[in-house]
Amino acid sequence: MKNIYLDNNATTPILPEAIIAIEDMLTNYGNPSSMHEAGRIVKEKITAASENIASLFNGNADDFIFTSCATESNNTILKSVLFQKYNFTPNIIISNIEHPAILNTAKFLAKNGIDVTFLPVNSNGVIEPEDLKKALKDTTVLISIMTANNEIGTIQPIEEIGKIALEREIFFHTDAVQAAGMMNFDVSSLPISAASFSAHKMYAPKGIGLLYIKNLQKQKKHITPLLHGGHQGNGLRAGTENTIGIVAYGAAAEYMKKNLDTEISYLKNLRDSFENKVKSEIPDIKIHAESAPRKPNTSNISFKYIEGESILLGLDMDGIKVSTGSACSTGSLDPSHVITAIDTDVEAAHGSIRFSFGRTNDESDIKYTVEKLAKVVSNLREISPLSKK
Repeated sequence: MKNIYLDNNATTPILPEAIIAIEDMLTNYGNPSSMHEAGRIVKEKITAASENIASLFNGNADDFIFTSCATESNNTILKSVLFQKYNFTPNIIISNIEHPAILNTAKFLAKNGIDVTFLPVNSNGVIEPEDLKKALKDTTVLISIMTANNEIGTIQPIEEIGKIALEREIFFHTDAVQAAGMMNFDVSSLPISAASFSAHKMYAPKGIGLLYIKNLQKQKKHITPLLHGGHQGNGLRAGTENTIGIVAYGAAAEYMKKNLDTEISYLKNLRDSFENKVKSEIPDIKIHAESAPRKPNTSNISFKYIEGESILLGLDMDGIKVSTGSACSTGSLDPSHVITAIDTDVEAAHGSIRFSFGRTNDESDIKYTVEKLAKVVSNLREISPLSKK
């Protein structure tokens, strides 16, 4: 049976270059905080990895902090609002299609006295800058809007949003997890205050994340660490560094820096080929946000009259790995909050499947997937009480 992995927005296979870096670090066991030779060797490797990552995002290595994951990075920024001293109730603004790492943290803040505004998106899943302007309050201290959505792939107008925020001296954070390695993301030119990243969405291991804070030394006063302890992470993220993860992340960043444009073009061609084939082979479908700016690798399609979970399981039996939404929401019976935000048809949300392509996929994967998908959908519609007979 074939093994076709089309769930790259959930996590990506590790690059061979990153695996080599991991193997090397298994024998370089020094603590980077130690002054002896073993520690210095590891410290040098971390520094080199930091430079590679900073180069990919065109930033200053001193402005990046390694974390355990993007969820930690997001929590660090949002929860810092709790510890600032205001003589008013602070307001924060997020979109209603954010990843659960932002949504659920914002809900936690709301329960603890923070005023939270959930900004709606249009039918393509994109924020209208004018809506953001209308939502602003004199008490707004933080705006957090994701760069690219993990379920439907829509890219937000980050530059416009950032200008609105920074003109009013509002701290602007973006969850850029889905952007890294899938589009050009230049932290120096973008009007952002902070950004979160995750290594495992960019062909590196799980368990290593990144937090970028522009002009970190000047902005430190706005950030309260989640963890207190040692000096690591410029004093904002205590704990011995995940040296294996960091060095592997650096290797992946070095590869992506050299190949990013080629990767983007390749993935977009795969995605477009897939969608064209699906449209020609399967009736009664809807490609979400088809006309909006999207990540080059992401296609979210609703299949009328049937459940997404049934499609997923049918494809899995044919060796095809896909998703019904965010991996962080697996186990929930609720329809996707992203699809329901852009489509009032609840059936569309329940019947949606996310196909997210990666560098290991090719055109033969597309052909095989569409062939099996057409059969699975046809078989499920035959037994569906909602289907037109």
